[in-house]
Amino acid sequence: MRIILITPAPPQSRAGNRATASRWAGILRALGHRVEIAVTYTGQNADLMLALHAWRSAESILQFSDAFPNRPLIVAVTGTDAYRFIHSHSDTTLRSIRLADYLVGLHDLIGNTLPPDQRHKLVVIHQSAEPIGRREPYKRYFHVSVMGHLRDEKDPMRPAMAVRNLPPESRIQVHHYGKPHTPEWADLARAEMQINPRYTWHGEIAHHKIRQVYRRTHLLVLPSRMEGGANVISEAIVAGVPVIASDIEGSIGLLGDDYAGYYPVENEQALSTLLLKAESDKAYYTKLEQACIAKQPLFTLENETSGWSELLKRVGH
Repeated sequence: MRIILITPAPPQSRAGNRATASRWAGILRALGHRVEIAVTYTGQNADLMLALHAWRSAESILQFSDAFPNRPLIVAVTGTDAYRFIHSHSDTTLRSIRLADYLVGLHDLIGNTLPPDQRHKLVVIHQSAEPIGRREPYKRYFHVSVMGHLRDEKDPMRPAMAVRNLPPESRIQVHHYGKPHTPEWADLARAEMQINPRYTWHGEIAHHKIRQVYRRTHLLVLPSRMEGGANVISEAIVAGVPVIASDIEGSIGLLGDDYAGYYPVENEQALSTLLLKAESDKAYYTKLEQACIAKQPLFTLENETSGWSELLKRVGH
């Protein structure tokens, strides 16, 4: 089957949408299909369209639907679709959702954001991550990783704010990896490093270097205001790295209601308390670690491949 896979992220981008599209293309090719990745639809004669992002790919979705009204159309609902554009650009976003034959979500609670009459289309497929050999974490200090671009949805400076006034005996150091969305975000991160010796911003680095960070970091913090099912959680879990996250649906839908590592979104004091607890309370740290390890089967390539295989069977191909 010929599949056109639309992603708004260009080929050289390190954005999550591009990484997701590339991984999905690999899975679909392994299942025996021909896949073309494109930023926009330009009239390709495909048997099926898979579009990442209901709003950003809306024009491509509409064009394919008009050109081939009887051919299957799958739309992946992203975090900004579900938690922003379904409200701020509702006509366009909902049009894409209604045109789709199936919707793909990346976490278990994303159906809550959809119109009730569209929820029957939803299939949740968890994003996989490649296993990596875990090494002993750093001993000189307690290494806390933040993996995310600097933009408003990510609330990227919250971990830095949380460690500004830690007690002197704490060995916590926050290391932030991500591209600034604007020059102003870069200025903010650099200014924070000047006043906060516990915070280091490394900028955007290649994914193979990110994988090396997972090998030795003590903890991943995901401070986002909205997520559609962040692949950094998948990566941390598969690497055996405990996670502390803001209590948004996108994280709860991956880690579970009973996970012990949530703090109220935008609350740096609560985050600070959890970071100190993870550093000083071995039982608490082990509880987070074991809960994440128990989730590893959800985020295997085999599980993700099975999800796509089953969905394409439902589509009828």
